[in-house]
Amino acid sequence: MDAFTSFEATFMGWLIPVFNLVDNNRYAVALIVMLLTISIAWLVSRIVHKYLHRLLRKTRNTVDEELLHHLRQPVFFTILLFGIDITADILVGDGKFIRLLDSAFSSLLVLIWTIFFIRATRLVLTSISHKETGFVTSRTLPILQNLTLVIISSIAIYLLFTTWNIDMTAWLASAGVLGIAIGFAAKDTLGNLISGVFIMADAPYKIGDYVVLQDGLRGEIRHIGLRSTRLLTRDDVEVTIPNSIMGNTAVINETGGPHEKYRIRVKTRLENSNNRLEKARDRLELMKASGRYNLTTSLKNYIDPRIYRDWGEEVDYSWEKFYSSSLRKKFSWLSKNCENTS
Repeated sequence: MDAFTSFEATFMGWLIPVFNLVDNNRYAVALIVMLLTISIAWLVSRIVHKYLHRLLRKTRNTVDEELLHHLRQPVFFTILLFGIDITADILVGDGKFIRLLDSAFSSLLVLIWTIFFIRATRLVLTSISHKETGFVTSRTLPILQNLTLVIISSIAIYLLFTTWNIDMTAWLASAGVLGIAIGFAAKDTLGNLISGVFIMADAPYKIGDYVVLQDGLRGEIRHIGLRSTRLLTRDDVEVTIPNSIMGNTAVINETGGPHEKYRIRVKTRLENSNNRLEKARDRLELMKASGRYNLTTSLKNYIDPRIYRDWGEEVDYSWEKFYSSSLRKKFSWLSKNCENTS
């Protein structure tokens, strides 16, 4: 409202020659003021849209162009509302109606610029979040957008009350007392929320990482929220941990680092482990002992098994270990000959 009054006084001083020119005819002056207001609003809007838009095209990003596009309407309506208010002041003169009209126009300006600043902050924050560096990232973007919305809306509400000459002292004192009471009552919840914001911003771990906490608890991160973090242990048990604890404890991220790591679950049967170890030990011994005689199964099928038997007797190794079960059945006659010979 004070801005309207000061601007009106300055503008009315500029219009003194116009009053003298039209013999103080207030209708003619009001018409001239209204035409000048519309012309200036249109001219400024064209300059902002045309010439500044050409300059901003040379920049790398498109955020400034979008901001300029959103700025065009607030500037136009601001100049237009100033002109309408001055025109009404010329026609009606001073009085309660003019003061009411000034408050109404000031409220409209507050709403118009509030919408602009909300859109502008959303554009800027979204543009910064694409870099994925610093505090503003895709994870913290919704929180910051809501926070800026609350701040801008609070300022707008304060300006609206001030425009209508409503004393905000009692309201601010009550809000302060209420905030202190809520802060003490929800101390833990607020601590979790603040820690959650910093965890999302710093990103010490992400969903899918395997972490080990200071108390030895280990698991996979399944969810990161504002209040808590959930991880799944090796026993398929989901544990919910408040973010205040996660923010104040040492966290070992086993998945972090420059190289990707994989964890594979291998199923084994304990009852056959001894037999498998014996077979593996026999194969190693066979490979060491046989050397160049360690042929494939298809070739062993065409070699006289007595050669393997004689060589096995020299190195104290059973000839049956050279063959698979099918070939042992085929050359079973060799065992009978060995028994008859003995």
